[in-house]
Amino acid sequence: MVAVLLFSGGPIFESSIPLSVFGIDRQDTGLPHYRLLVCAGENGPLATTGGLTMTAPYGLEGLARAGTIVVPAWRSAGQTPPAEALSALRKAHAEGARIIGLCTGAFVLAAAGLLDGRPATTHWMYAPTLAKRYPQIQVDPRELFIDEGDVLTSAGTAAGIDLCLHVVRTDHGAEAAAALARRLVVPVRRSGGQAPYVDRSLPEEIGNDPLAEVVTWALDNLSKQFDVEVLAARAYMSRRTFDRRFRALTGSAPLQWLISQRVLQAQRLLETTELSVDEVARRCGFRSPVALRGHFRRQLGVSPAVYRSTFRARRPEPGAPGGNGGAGGLAGGTTTGTGTSVPAQGVAPTAGGDQFGASLPTVPPQGAPGRSRPPQRVSNRSRQPGASRPASADHSSPTEDGRPGPAQALSHPDSATAALRRRGAERR
Repeated sequence: MVAVLLFSGGPIFESSIPLSVFGIDRQDTGLPHYRLLVCAGENGPLATTGGLTMTAPYGLEGLARAGTIVVPAWRSAGQTPPAEALSALRKAHAEGARIIGLCTGAFVLAAAGLLDGRPATTHWMYAPTLAKRYPQIQVDPRELFIDEGDVLTSAGTAAGIDLCLHVVRTDHGAEAAAALARRLVVPVRRSGGQAPYVDRSLPEEIGNDPLAEVVTWALDNLSKQFDVEVLAARAYMSRRTFDRRFRALTGSAPLQWLISQRVLQAQRLLETTELSVDEVARRCGFRSPVALRGHFRRQLGVSPAVYRSTFRARRPEPGAPGGNGGAGGLAGGTTTGTGTSVPAQGVAPTAGGDQFGASLPTVPPQGAPGRSRPPQRVSNRSRQPGASRPASADHSSPTEDGRPGPAQALSHPDSATAALRRRGAERR
C-alpha cells in the first residue's frame, strides 16, 4: 500500500506524479497494482496551483497503514512542516515503512530527521538551501535520484517520475517498469544527472556583504587568469579568512565557485556562439582547452562538444516559423510558431515547482572522500533496508528563521550577477 502525503501550497504537477504512477489500476494490461491512500498532512482544503483546492480522503492516520509513503512536494524551505506530520513520518519509518521525498519533499524528510547522515538529493535550485539548513545531510545536487533502501529522494519533476519507475522496478522487476514507462510514454531509465542544468549564480543576499565588490570584479574578469589569492588580496584578507567568509556566504569554497563560474561562462558561449573550444577556453580564463575539457566533464558529465550539440540555440532561417534571425529552439529540437522551444527526445527538461523561488547556488558534493561517484549514471547510491543509521532527529525547529529564504532570490539565473555588478558600481 502506498500513501501520498500532501500539504497546502504544493504544486499540482509534482503532487500528481505518485498519484499517476501508483494510483491507477492497470491490471487489465498486466501491470502491477498498488493500493493508494491520499493523506492530508494538515487541515484542508489544500491549496495548489492555479487557485485550485484539494480535499484528501485520509489524514495522518493513513500513514500507519502504508508500506511506502511518498512526499511529493513542500511549499517553502523557509517554513517548517507541521509537527504532527513529522512525528507521523518518524513513527512510520521506525515501523519499517519506505519513505520517499520527491523534489522539495526532501525538506519534509530532512525536517523529520530521516536524512541525517545520508546522501540525498533535491532539485538543484534548492540543494544549497537544503545543505545549509541541514549540514548533517550529504546533499548531492548532481543526481536524478538516490536510493538508500528505506529512504529515497529525487530531483525535479521529471526525476520524480524516474524515481517512481525505479520503485516499480525494485518491487516488480524491470519488465513491469518498462511496460509502465511505455504506458506513460517516458524513458524507462535516463542516463546522466542534473549537472548539465545547474546554474551557479550567487544568492541575492551576498550583495549586501563587503565581499560583493570582489565577487563582482571576478565575474567581470573571468577571461583573465587569476586565482583565489588575487581575490583574497582584493578583499584585504588572508587566504584563510577569505575562504572562511566566502564559504559561509555561499556554501562553496572560493576555488570551486571560481571554476564553476568559468564553466558556466563556457556553457553560455557554447550555447550561443560558434567559437571554437580553444577560443571558449581562452575567454573563460582557462589556461588551456585541456583544462576546460577536464573541468567541464567533471562538473557536467559531458564534453564541451556534446554539450554544444545538445544545448546550442538554433538560428532559424529568415522567414521560417517563429524565426526573426534570433536564437530559436534547442539543437535537435523544434521551435513552435509561438517561439516555444521543444527539446528533442532524450533531452529531458529539468522541472521543479516554482514555489521555492528562483535559482540558488549549487554546492559541491559533500561527505567523506571515496563516496563520490562518476557523473554518468541515473542514480545511484543504493542501501539495503535495515542498514545501521543514527536515530532520526527532530529538525522541525530550524535555527535560521530570521534568514532570507530562497523565495527571495532573483527570478532569472543571471539576475543575481547583474545585481552584484550594479551594487559594485554604486560602491565605486
